Amino acid sequence: MKNPLAPKALRLHESEPAGKIEIVPSKPCADGNDLSLAYTPGVAAPCLAIRDDPEAAWRYTGRGNLVGVITNGTAVLGLGNIGALAGKPVMEGKALLFKRFAGIDAVDLELDTECPAAFCDAVSLLEPSFGGINLEDIKAPECFEIEERLRAGMGIPVFHDDQHGTAVVVAAALMNALHLTGRKPDEARVAISGAGAAGIAVARHLLRIGVRRSHLVLCDIHGIVYKGRREGMHRWLSSLASSRPAGTLGDALEGADVFIGVSAPRIVTPAMLRKMRPDPIIFALANPVPEIEYDAAREARPDAVIATGRSDLPNQVNNLLGFPFLFRGALDVRASTINDEMKLAASKALADLARRPVPAAVLKAYGLNRLTFGRGYLLPKPFDPRLLETVPPAVAAAAMESGVARAPIVDLDAYRRRLRSAARRLVARFAR
Repeated sequence: MKNPLAPKALRLHESEPAGKIEIVPSKPCADGNDLSLAYTPGVAAPCLAIRDDPEAAWRYTGRGNLVGVITNGTAVLGLGNIGALAGKPVMEGKALLFKRFAGIDAVDLELDTECPAAFCDAVSLLEPSFGGINLEDIKAPECFEIEERLRAGMGIPVFHDDQHGTAVVVAAALMNALHLTGRKPDEARVAISGAGAAGIAVARHLLRIGVRRSHLVLCDIHGIVYKGRREGMHRWLSSLASSRPAGTLGDALEGADVFIGVSAPRIVTPAMLRKMRPDPIIFALANPVPEIEYDAAREARPDAVIATGRSDLPNQVNNLLGFPFLFRGALDVRASTINDEMKLAASKALADLARRPVPAAVLKAYGLNRLTFGRGYLLPKPFDPRLLETVPPAVAAAAMESGVARAPIVDLDAYRRRLRSAARRLVARFAR
């Protein structure tokens, strides 16, 4: 499919300075005195302080607000394995989003290897540089092994956004869709299309919000993932295998309450949706072309709650609602990891924010006159400044309660006020 935005996007990326990010000093460097403090001889003082107490690095350097966005380019968006270098524009884009929405500095690193061991060795050696690692666009199942090894060996958060960012936002949207259709999580029968990084992580996270294991079915190109199946299986997928017999995605959708697609375009038909239960929840999230087109899904099931991955349709499920704010909360308490409790707290905070009245500034940003919680508005809009004061405190509180925060926040109300001010500064700084 031809991308109508391609000409404009290429012009944007090649305009001076090329790319989307730059390094800007945070301290003055206007004269000799400034130079002597920021660099030699003054810089020796923080160096020696850190030598004597490594914890001083959080005080004297930017490490505590710096994330590494790291890929090997093996699963870039819907483009597939295009290589590390070709994935760089996406990684720069991720760095841009970290800064714009959460005030976090990020550096993109593209590692030219498909060997999980070599990738892990390279990332592990970078631990002194960063406060956290955001893994991006790494193919499955290698992504599971890579994240698992790095989480076990590093003392800073390691977070594969294609897995967990997707899962956090999908779960938030599903919480609200279940609420609107009068269901409880443990009552919902869920069919997931796509058993890669996103699909497996979504399935695991839905169990945390209360979906019953026996009500959850994953499907991939081989059909239903069932116990005893041999094709395309690995240990991360086997742990989610269903006790149902072999079958197709159509079989999985029959009698289902929820469809979640994180797979491929146009693999769901109207006839398949008509076999779902009343008031179905249809999240067709493949992007830019979903598993079934929005209009086709709406025509087949006028009673459905529908979400997609597209910004030009209602209920966009977008990782942007997750990763900047998860990292903000994690960095601000100096968390050693981003654990399940923190991800669940983020999902709940997002779901709750969507139920609150929408401020005029958000309506103006999207050219809307009205926006209220309901079937057409399941999640906050990305440019809602309240995200920064809502999600990170929930994440930080969960980190403290679960024992992974190394610098607990004493006054969460003051922290929220500080984030509210930060959100206003970010809006002003990046305004046209």
